[in-house]
Amino acid sequence: MNSTIKMTLLSTALAAFALPMVAQSTGSTPAQGTTTPSSQPLSSQSINQRKENQQDRISQGVKSGQLTAGEATNLERKESGLNKQEQNMRAQDNGHLTTADKDKLTREQHNLSNQIYQDKHNSAMQNRDPKSEVGQRELNQQGRIAQGVRSGQLTAGETRNLEKNESRINNEVHNDRAANGGKLTPQERRQVNQQQNKMSRQIYKDKHNGRRQ
Repeated sequence: MNSTIKMTLLSTALAAFALPMVAQSTGSTPAQGTTTPSSQPLSSQSINQRKENQQDRISQGVKSGQLTAGEATNLERKESGLNKQEQNMRAQDNGHLTTADKDKLTREQHNLSNQIYQDKHNSAMQNRDPKSEVGQRELNQQGRIAQGVRSGQLTAGETRNLEKNESRINNEVHNDRAANGGKLTPQERRQVNQQQNKMSRQIYKDKHNGRRQ
């Protein structure tokens, strides 16, 4: 009887010792076929959608005056750089993006998104009268440049040059208004319109010269 009691106690002790080990083993093994959120690759479509969203936010910032011409130029340059980087990645993999490529582009787009937010919410504002003819033409030019960047019709270099010229016109308008109580004289309006006409022709030329981003 003593032997039977000893065997029972020994069996109980072994079972109690083995139980947590079994539980630990089964708890640490994920179910077959499951993936963690971080291992799920982002689709190329989501990258394209985010690029379009970035461009729309930049365009809206220009229209609202939250982005100065210099800020818009810098953001467009960075967006163009991302487009070029994506193009090079695709060229190395027969038109496809690897999971690592997608992750890298997504991180950089996230950084650009933060930069857009910061630029739109700082104290710098584009001084303009959007209801005036001059203001409306400025918005139209910026919209055409943004569309050219989106479509790939404008290269990064072309975009920088156009934004630089647009910024120069904006500064000239700002100085003219400051010297005339916030208004432009008829002669100044004619001069600005001539410069905008030249800008408009240059935008058209750059978008139709066959060079692509």
